[in-house]
Amino acid sequence: MQDRTETLVTPAALAATHAAAFLQERPWTESEFASLLTGRGAILTGDATAFAVGRVVLDEVEILTVATHPDHRRAGLARGRVTELLGKSRSMGAITAFLEVAADNDGARALYQALGFAETGCRRSYYARETGNVDAITMSLRLT
Repeated sequence: MQDRTETLVTPAALAATHAAAFLQERPWTESEFASLLTGRGAILTGDATAFAVGRVVLDEVEILTVATHPDHRRAGLARGRVTELLGKSRSMGAITAFLEVAADNDGARALYQALGFAETGCRRSYYARETGNVDAITMSLRLT
């Protein structure tokens, strides 16, 4: 049985929220969300206000994107979406979670650290911005 959230949220709505949330980066398109969400191991939690998307492969979950519409930030929505995604991942057999986050995204880094993620590496100049490239910080969390 499909999760209620997954049946109500359209790729177009996710793309619109992603575009509003990530003004400094290239947002994901409707077709990119549609393709990802129909793939094996895909997880979506939340709605067009705030969501988290991940993918479970074997015993790992990669958190691919987390977005909160700017009108709804600082309300704990992202924390709830990521926590729900981690729970679903565990039920699908994941024992490790990993992600990458822009080095200048202090809010997201603080959220992930508060959830127990630890920094594991750095991808130099990973994100292209109009003002110059920004490093990606890789982070991981043991789920068991």
